[in-house]
Amino acid sequence: MQTWQLQEAKNRLSEVVRHAHQEPQLITLRGKEEAVVLSFDEYQRLTQPRKTWAELLGEVAQTGIELDLGRSRDVGRSVDL
Repeated sequence: MQTWQLQEAKNRLSEVVRHAHQEPQLITLRGKEEAVVLSFDEYQRLTQPRKTWAELLGEVAQTGIELDLGRSRDVGRSVDL
């Protein structure tokens, strides 16, 4: 991730945005990490609603893949303390 000081990022905003298509760009203010510029596609990927466990299982069921969801009956082993 490339780092930009805020003043430099302001002066070269087009370049910062262009680089954001390859990887997020970190912007600092007085040496402290303040903001990240990323592509819109990456933003959408990160903010899309997550699916519930039930929705994921439903999608797997539609593919025809068999899942073994049985629980192990193993109770572990005894340990002398």
